Amino acid sequence: MKLYIVGFGGGSRDGMTFAAEKAIQKSDLIVGYTVYAELMKKLFPDKEFYSTEMRREKERVLYALRKAENKTVALVCSGDAEVYGMAGLAYELSWEFPTVELETVAGVTAALSGGALLGAPLTHDFAVISLSDLLTPFDKIENRLRAAAMADFTIVLYNPSSKKRADHLKKACGILLEYRSPDTVCGAVRNIGREGENGTVMTLAELRDYSADMFTTIFVGNSETKIIRGKMVTPRGYKDV
Repeated sequence: MKLYIVGFGGGSRDGMTFAAEKAIQKSDLIVGYTVYAELMKKLFPDKEFYSTEMRREKERVLYALRKAENKTVALVCSGDAEVYGMAGLAYELSWEFPTVELETVAGVTAALSGGALLGAPLTHDFAVISLSDLLTPFDKIENRLRAAAMADFTIVLYNPSSKKRADHLKKACGILLEYRSPDTVCGAVRNIGREGENGTVMTLAELRDYSADMFTTIFVGNSETKIIRGKMVTPRGYKDV
């Protein structure tokens, strides 16, 4: 049978691709992180669901693969299933399930949906970095931040803060301030595609003291990013503009 690994965007039907909705509709069972499963229950109340909490990703994926031996299953992730999602793990574990066909269904990741809310921060080259050190040592994260800052990328920060990592965003901003002006245009977006969605534009100096959570995505502009009509815009450098 088949396992769809589906990125459903922010959580609203408006932000879901037609391909993602089609894959979920075709599935007999929807498997996901508890918060995401609850979001999908509102949109697909007639489906069967299975969910696990954070840090039980392997258990969740193995369950989905086992069930997909006999039925069609959708393993759902917010945003895009490849961007810090379950697609990679599903493929890593799939060797135990040779009869299961896997298909990754693209979704709209927070860098894109959040960037649209802020204006146009990603018009030029950009880097996406997660500040979560659950699976990546923080010294490696620091190295990636320094490399992206030195290369003058616009930078999108996922997982900027949590109860156990309350100071990670402040640390990241401290590193970026070694290479960027305190006046660098930045933005923060909360609850993308969900109730309470909002975006804020600020400076890098202000971002250092900003209170973020796991439902926040951070945007740090490059040396040319500016504010136009109240929005965060990174020019690409078109002539005669």
